[in-house]
Amino acid sequence: MSEDVTVDLLHALVDHMNGPDMDGEGWASMAMILEFPDGLFNEAHGFLYSPDGTISPVAAGTHAVKPAVSAYTSSYFAAGEALPVQMLVQLDRTKGKYVVTFEDTDATRWKMTPRNRNEFHATLRPTFD
Repeated sequence: MSEDVTVDLLHALVDHMNGPDMDGEGWASMAMILEFPDGLFNEAHGFLYSPDGTISPVAAGTHAVKPAVSAYTSSYFAAGEALPVQMLVQLDRTKGKYVVTFEDTDATRWKMTPRNRNEFHATLRPTFD
């Protein structure tokens, strides 16, 4: 996998994310869930974490980030190979670190529910040493 496609994916998500209370300049880290129901990318949503403790819900425009998502998955998965059902992209821009985690089968792994709604955003927060 090329480092360029990962950088392009991160830039696409950051450049195209938006939210009702988004602090576009002051955030420190991000967690974005990319959804692939039936093997097709259709959604990118998550949270921004600011140094003051503010957590803002965000989403990235599907059509705007799709080329970068496709390039990333094409560099990681062979042609004809099944894509994951979800990907979690975590970025800490203050530390310059990121990780991409794949979920191959459980489409509910990173879903907010009434039962987990109070701690859901905390479980996604990037933690790098």
